[in-house]
Amino acid sequence: MKDLNENIIAVKSMDYAVRCMRLAKFLRETYHEYDLASQVLKSGTSVGANVREALRGQSRADFRAKMNISLREANESQYWLELLKRVGFLSETEYQSMFEDCTTLCKLLMSIVRSTSESIERNKQQQSKQ
Repeated sequence: MKDLNENIIAVKSMDYAVRCMRLAKFLRETYHEYDLASQVLKSGTSVGANVREALRGQSRADFRAKMNISLREANESQYWLELLKRVGFLSETEYQSMFEDCTTLCKLLMSIVRSTSESIERNKQQQSKQ
């Protein structure tokens, strides 16, 4: 397996987690908003935590399941970002920047889940032919 610093999904999910931590701090300090800050922090950091778990998965199916959890967390994170923009806690520029990063993660994760699913299915078909 590649070094984590060479794995694009590991790097991007860590970078996104750092941004979410900073956003949570900003929400707490600027707006005294603790509940939404906690939601952003939880979903944003969970993406990378599940990616890390997936990279050390016990099987291809385990890998796929954990990457799928990461995708769900990234989708949840998009929801919180949109809500923060709608209530005025994020400017359009701040929102767009974070949302684009999260969308990139979602696209990568969807591709990983899809290709892993296809690979698992091909292996099953090959095994059933033997």
